[in-house]
Amino acid sequence: MRLVVAITGGSCAIYGIALLKALEQLGVETHLVVSRMGEYVAKHECDMDIEALKELATYYHENDDLAAPIASGSFKTDGMIIAPCSMNTLAAIANGISTNLVTRAADVTIKEGRKMIILPRETPLSVIHLENMLKLVRTGVKVVPAAPGFYHQPQTIGDLVNIMVGKVLDQIGIEHNLVRRWGE
Repeated sequence: MRLVVAITGGSCAIYGIALLKALEQLGVETHLVVSRMGEYVAKHECDMDIEALKELATYYHENDDLAAPIASGSFKTDGMIIAPCSMNTLAAIANGISTNLVTRAADVTIKEGRKMIILPRETPLSVIHLENMLKLVRTGVKVVPAAPGFYHQPQTIGDLVNIMVGKVLDQIGIEHNLVRRWGE
């Protein structure tokens, strides 16, 4: 399996980092793109610089490299995950604005009919945010809000993160054992 993973400037970079770690353990080829603010948030919230993020991915692409393979529909991937997804990135994608590699790769993913999951992180949500999410859902994008459930009885922040990463992996169709499923 080959996935594009993007980390943008919404709070909760921990989700993108944990996702990359899980995908690495599962043997999934990843193509990472990090926005400027995604890099800032990862450093601020998780004390991870861009070099540490690069080590978690199979391949890394600069966000301003619109000639990267993932900018083309002819480069086959199984989908894209943006975790976290800022409202700026979400709005750009919803409105077809592809000014950087994150938004271009998302545009390609949508136009090619591939799986795309976004993990938006914002609260409260405005009508504009919700309308942009609705536009994306209508194109087939799965919106997985950064809102973990508690029925798993999480004991740590890591447990809460695993709940969300597990939900994202479920949506992309990857088997995992990050959480105990209801009834098991």
